[in-house]
Amino acid sequence: MSIIKRSEFPFGRSLLSDFFNSDRLFDTDFFNRNAGVSTPAVNVAENDNHFALEIAAPGMQKDDLTIKVENGILTVSGEKKQEEESRENEYTRKEFSYQSFARSFSLPESIEEDQISGNYKDGILTLTLPKKAHALANNNARQIDIG
Repeated sequence: MSIIKRSEFPFGRSLLSDFFNSDRLFDTDFFNRNAGVSTPAVNVAENDNHFALEIAAPGMQKDDLTIKVENGILTVSGEKKQEEESRENEYTRKEFSYQSFARSFSLPESIEEDQISGNYKDGILTLTLPKKAHALANNNARQIDIG
């Protein structure tokens, strides 16, 4: 009498085991991919004068992007709709796709909201968030001794 190992089953792994042990079940990216919604990757950098945000938005055009600042919240969103229809003989083929995203960031009080600027090139949206003059003057860090 032999013992059948899991790897010897015809389908390899148990479907129920994959379902209940899968971390992807509650992974938001898993659901977003199916819904046509994605969350773009964002890099944040800071120097003495400003913050810089680099937001990956491949496949988008400049006109597909919207940037708003309201009540200390910076919201970057993008929406792209594509539709193609062709008629040949008695057949009609219609394909469409929809892609969107939105990211919001709470801005620190040290940002000059009316001076925020942006540039979009090669699928990367770069936003420059200048610091207020008083924030630049108070940028002296000091070490705290622990007693």
